[in-house]
Amino acid sequence: MKMIQVIRMAMGALAMAVTSMAVAQTTLRIGTQLPETHPSYLGTLEVKKKLEELSKGSMTLRIFPNSQLGDFKAMVAQVQAGELDAVSAGYPDMSYIIPELKLIGAPYVIANYDHLKAVVKGPYGKKMDAKFQEKGIRVLDVWYEGARHTTANKPINSIDDMKGLKLRTPNVPFLIAYAKAVGATPAPVAFAEVYLALQTKQVDAQENPLPTIESAKLYEVQKHIVLTGHFIASSAMLLSEKTWAKLTPEQRNWVTEATLVGGKFASQMVADKEKSLIDGFKARGITFTQPDTAPFRAAMKGYYDELEAEFGKGEIQKIVTTK
Repeated sequence: MKMIQVIRMAMGALAMAVTSMAVAQTTLRIGTQLPETHPSYLGTLEVKKKLEELSKGSMTLRIFPNSQLGDFKAMVAQVQAGELDAVSAGYPDMSYIIPELKLIGAPYVIANYDHLKAVVKGPYGKKMDAKFQEKGIRVLDVWYEGARHTTANKPINSIDDMKGLKLRTPNVPFLIAYAKAVGATPAPVAFAEVYLALQTKQVDAQENPLPTIESAKLYEVQKHIVLTGHFIASSAMLLSEKTWAKLTPEQRNWVTEATLVGGKFASQMVADKEKSLIDGFKARGITFTQPDTAPFRAAMKGYYDELEAEFGKGEIQKIVTTK
C-alpha cells in the first residue's frame, strides 16, 4: 500500500514538473505566405531548431505557412498590433508603410545578392531599421529569395513580346511599374491565388524567383521562363516590437542568433537552387529565353525619375554604387 502511495506521489510530482515546463516554454508564432517546400520556410524550420537548442527547450517557434493567417499585409498588421509575434515578408514589399523601400525595389537597381547585403548592412539599411521600429516592427534579418524572372504562356524573345500581356504582380508599386514600363498590363493577384489565376488564364504571365516557381509548382501552368532578372528578391524576418519588449536580454540574443542561422541556411539554399533549377525545369519541358535586358532597363527610366522626384535626386545612384 505504501509503495502504491509512493508511486502515485512520484507520478504526481512528475506531472507537475511537466506542466511547469510546458507553462514556462515561450512559443513565438510566425506567419508566411510561402509553402512548406520553399527555402524560406525550410530556413524558418532551422530558426525553430536553433532557438530550441540555444534556449534548451524553453523557447520554440510555431510556423503558419501558405497564407494561413492572411496575406502578408494582414500578417504585418497583426504583428504591429502584437497579435502575431513575427512575419516573413518581402523586404521592399514593405514600401506600403515605409515608402523609401521603393528605392531598392525599383527593377534593376540591386544587381545581385552581394549588392543587396551591402545595402542592407549599410547606412540605407540602418535608416530603414529605425523606420521599421517607428512602425512597431523590428527587422531581425533579411534573407535572399533569388532573382525574379518572368514566366509566360508564350516565348518572350524581346521586350516587344511583353506588350499586351496580362502580367500578374504582387500589389507593390515597383513591380506594377515594371509591368507597365515593359508594355504589359499589371494584374495584382494575391500569392495564394497565382496558380489558379494562371491555370484559368485570368492572367498570361507572372514573375517570381526560380525557387518560388518551383515550390509553388507554377511550372505546371506556365511553360515558358524568360530570364529577365529584373529584381533581386529578399524577405525580411520581422518581429513585433511588443513581443521584443516582453523578451529578456538572453531571449533576445537567442532569437537573433537563431534567425541569422536560419537566414544563412535559406539564402544559401536559394543560391544553390538558382544554379540547378534551370536543368530541372528543362527536363520538365519548360523552355527558356534570355532576351537582351538593355531595353528592359531603359524602360525603367521614367519610374526612376518618379522616385528621385519623391526622395531626392541621386538617391538611386547612392544605392547602385553601394559596396
